[in-house]
Amino acid sequence: MGEAVTARDEILARLRTALADGPPPVPVPRRYRRVDDRSDLIDTLVDRLEDYRAVVHRGIDALPRLLSAVDRLAVPTDVPAGWLAGYAGRLHRDAPALSPATLDELDAVLTGCAVAVADTGTIILDAGPAQGRRALTLVPDRHICVVRTDQVVGLLPEALARLDPRAPLTWISGPSATSDIELNRVEGVHGPRRLEIVLISSGA
Repeated sequence: MGEAVTARDEILARLRTALADGPPPVPVPRRYRRVDDRSDLIDTLVDRLEDYRAVVHRGIDALPRLLSAVDRLAVPTDVPAGWLAGYAGRLHRDAPALSPATLDELDAVLTGCAVAVADTGTIILDAGPAQGRRALTLVPDRHICVVRTDQVVGLLPEALARLDPRAPLTWISGPSATSDIELNRVEGVHGPRRLEIVLISSGA
């Protein structure tokens, strides 16, 4: 006598039959825009950032003024020296790695970014030059982020083309905020409560 057919065998057999009779995959057209060559990308980015309650400053000269009000500042180990010109506060470089408790006690963190998306007002960090590790930008209550104009793209597909999907990506669209069931907004739950962007020229 042959082996008894179990319920599992019967279910698997039905699945194989159903899949064998299924239609072939249908190609899905991807007609979304991939490039945005508008001339007002910077203004669009600023508009989106301010809509998210971020504060935007223009020009490298804004940095000394911002940092003059910061007593304890965290920075990646490779932060450009020019960004810290004249800074007289207590500087904490992330080497060796600062503990979460230490980061929580600092007033602000200063970093760069990998790319900024004008259409969505999103700043993306990938742990590349002048960005440091993720915890460095998620724990302090204030994040000052320098964005060069050549890092600004119009659309998400353009940004993705510049990024390594294997990198630890941090996507920032305004200060960290969430809402409870009654829609009461609470800031600073999952990251910095204050986000300040300093837009500088590509050669600065």
